[in-house]
Amino acid sequence: MKFIVNSSYLLKQLNAINGVITTNPVVPILENFLFEIAGGTLTITASDLQTSMITELEVEAKEDGSIAIPAKILLETLRNLPEQPVNFSIEESSYSIEISSDNGRYKLSGENATDFPRVPKVSDGYSVNISSDVLEMAISNTIYAASNDELRPSMTGIFLKLDETNATFVATDSHRLIRYRRVDIVSDMSHSMIIPRKALTLLKATLPSEVTNVAMEFNTSNAFFDFKRIKMICRLIDERYPDYENVIPADNENNVTIGKAELLSSLKRIAIYANKTTHQVRLKITGSELMISSEDLDFSNEANERLVCEHDGEDIEIGFNAKFLIEMLGNISSDQLTFKLSAPNRAGLIEPSNKNENEDILMLVMPVMLNNYV
Repeated sequence: MKFIVNSSYLLKQLNAINGVITTNPVVPILENFLFEIAGGTLTITASDLQTSMITELEVEAKEDGSIAIPAKILLETLRNLPEQPVNFSIEESSYSIEISSDNGRYKLSGENATDFPRVPKVSDGYSVNISSDVLEMAISNTIYAASNDELRPSMTGIFLKLDETNATFVATDSHRLIRYRRVDIVSDMSHSMIIPRKALTLLKATLPSEVTNVAMEFNTSNAFFDFKRIKMICRLIDERYPDYENVIPADNENNVTIGKAELLSSLKRIAIYANKTTHQVRLKITGSELMISSEDLDFSNEANERLVCEHDGEDIEIGFNAKFLIEMLGNISSDQLTFKLSAPNRAGLIEPSNKNENEDILMLVMPVMLNNYV
């Protein structure tokens, strides 16, 4: 089996799918790319059993065949080659691979392609089309709030609910919750699924900068994404997602509207002086004044700042984890935001004041118990 391909073009396609390969896979052959040639088209697959990514490119080839090629050594070779055509000669009986370029020849050992796990097919599934920029925005607005706790697998992914009127993306780690809703993504039937965090992180990194259509197919066990000669299939998390709607407080009588940039920069400064374990900051709202303060008793550090805000409701004092607030505010595109609060021991809601007509975003953050300092 022989084929010729441009080194830079091949490297670009390999980089797009390489993120799925883990350093110590369950099955050793998954340290390889699967190369399959049929009719002049090279199909390359990378997998970690849970998620598989596939790319296709045209090559000069006179015969069909397949081989598993070690990913690390191939990538390092291509990264250090100047752009040029490279020749691959593969002896399928011994799985030996020879790469020839203008600079020289490189020999390495591959593996039997038949040992590479088969990528599952999405059969008896449903489909929906999503614009790549909308999908990228939905992932960016939610993925950072997904949990890393493997003991609660349902919360390690993003919950997606599709119906006739909108699509809702939800992520939570029990300390905060993000609900991102789009009215420009609809399905003819109601469906819900939990997509793993790793798969969506890879998908976000691979989506093209130019707007394109992403075809998504799914069934009870897998989701499949197809765009720009890249395909990704991932196993869905087979768990029941928490009833997130019940934790969103309905009666929030304290509304505080403030500029995002000034609040975010103030929090970053005040957080420097907060306890390094709790990251606690105190928000004290009195009339149209917001005082943000923190202290670390272990090192006698403390800081406070006053900001002007629009306040509708009773005076309130509440504590939050500064790291969570900073990360959440950093993902809001609106220049103004509104805090909706009810009591110091109940979750606070953050909503952008300026909203895209097609989107609705709600951020929930749990309070932390205030220290007894004035």
